[in-house]
Amino acid sequence: MIDEILAAPPRLGGVRLVAVDGPSGSGKSTFARELVAALPGAALVSTDDFATWDDPVAWWPRLEAGVLRPLAEGRPGAYQRMEWQDGTPRLGGWVTVEVPGVLVLEGVSAGRHSIRSQLSALIWCEHPDPAERLERAVARDGEASRRHLADWQRFEQGWFAVDRTRDHADHVVTTALGNA
Repeated sequence: MIDEILAAPPRLGGVRLVAVDGPSGSGKSTFARELVAALPGAALVSTDDFATWDDPVAWWPRLEAGVLRPLAEGRPGAYQRMEWQDGTPRLGGWVTVEVPGVLVLEGVSAGRHSIRSQLSALIWCEHPDPAERLERAVARDGEASRRHLADWQRFEQGWFAVDRTRDHADHVVTTALGNA
């Protein structure tokens, strides 16, 4: 997969944009960190830095304006990240994204229809059991987030059914129990 990504043409200006998408608790964050470590000169941006419980996907224009458009133009990007304290999102500090050779965008909706023409690769992470995915997400985010995470899972089902993200994936990664 690494060789394929590095051989793929950059489609976001001079940047190879790789989306790691899939449902909550499927292992996207772990996989994306490992991918970035294996790709020379790669950077990572997580959709968790943008999304909130009340705004799971409509924040995209902020990502485009602050990160994707500047990188496509060969300039560093920047955004104000969402910080999750006790399961509550609040705007936090600013993050600068220097122009990388590969940008890995990780999180729910990272591989959405509107960005696919600019992707060098779309990777779908899945874990087949929704109950186990919920438990993995609760273990990660805390028991206080359980209700929000259950609502989020229901939202994702509709989002992915309409966006058909998995159908467009270049690679599908199935994670094992215990690998969040």
